[in-house]
Amino acid sequence: MAQFREQFPVPGDPHAEVLLVPSRPLAASHWMAVWAQRHACCRIIELGLWDEPHRNTWVNRLNLAVRRVDRPVIVVTDDIAALALAWWVDYEGEGLRDAVLGAFIVNPPDLDRPGRDPRLARFGAVPRTEMPFRTFLVSHVLGDNCYQRATMRLARDWGARPVCDAPMGEWARGWVMLQAVLHVRLSDRETVRPLPLPAPHSATGKPRQRVGDGPRHGSRGPVPAQGPTAQGLSSIVWC
Repeated sequence: MAQFREQFPVPGDPHAEVLLVPSRPLAASHWMAVWAQRHACCRIIELGLWDEPHRNTWVNRLNLAVRRVDRPVIVVTDDIAALALAWWVDYEGEGLRDAVLGAFIVNPPDLDRPGRDPRLARFGAVPRTEMPFRTFLVSHVLGDNCYQRATMRLARDWGARPVCDAPMGEWARGWVMLQAVLHVRLSDRETVRPLPLPAPHSATGKPRQRVGDGPRHGSRGPVPAQGPTAQGLSSIVWC
């Protein structure tokens, strides 16, 4: 695992809708529930049949949710809900690129050790088809070595960029990361936005430049920071 510093551009608001797809009923304190409450562009998609998921039912409910949106969507999954996304991509094939702006797969299941979650057996051999849209796979930074290796293999097969973080609590950092890596600026329901993260210090002790600081290439002058994406993440931990 290594840490790299990347700069992310901030384009105009694409008016995307974020579909939050949990794998279990959400507690009010879960980050998905917090995001849905806080951000007007977020909507929770409940797949149901939590203890005994039915693959085709989950896929059909996800498909219906995406098709009902009249603008590009970002699909955010938690745990085994990622498998519904994988099967949906396998079934739908062509034409998904226009409907889905990107995917943020959080805490994917450990497919190398399916016995840890008996629900995995209901999905059969999970497709390893490359996602036809920009995809990021977020594993928990505290996961053991076996889990991290399984996650890396899954990311490779799905054509996803692996990221390590700690998706817990409100996970404000995750909301900022989502916008940064997908190059979008999403609307908030609240007037209070997540506080920008402090810029990491370089080896010289001087703060590194954050996204939104100073002029950008090709601009006529400084561009003011606008919201959490413009404040940005000056670094992301890539697995």
